[in-house]
Amino acid sequence: MCNREATSVEAAAIEFQDSANFVGVAWTGSDDEFQGFIDKHGLTFPQISDDPGAVFDRFGVPYQPAFAIVASDGSVELISGAVEPELLAQIISESA
Repeated sequence: MCNREATSVEAAAIEFQDSANFVGVAWTGSDDEFQGFIDKHGLTFPQISDDPGAVFDRFGVPYQPAFAIVASDGSVELISGAVEPELLAQIISESA
């Protein structure tokens, strides 16, 4: 996720907290930059640092921003690039 969509992703994490789990994954940057992003946007869902890129490799994410949506059946939908709030809500609703 990027600066532009952080607020809407946080809102979706709260809205869908009973049906979806959100995890933010930072790929590059310092720990201070990572924490600064979390603080700046008031993110309350779990965040992890993936400096080696293992999570990105696992889901085939080529760059940020991107979303890997893991459905209840284990299938994965990858969305590269920014996602509008309405589309994110639709995808989560369909995947839960």
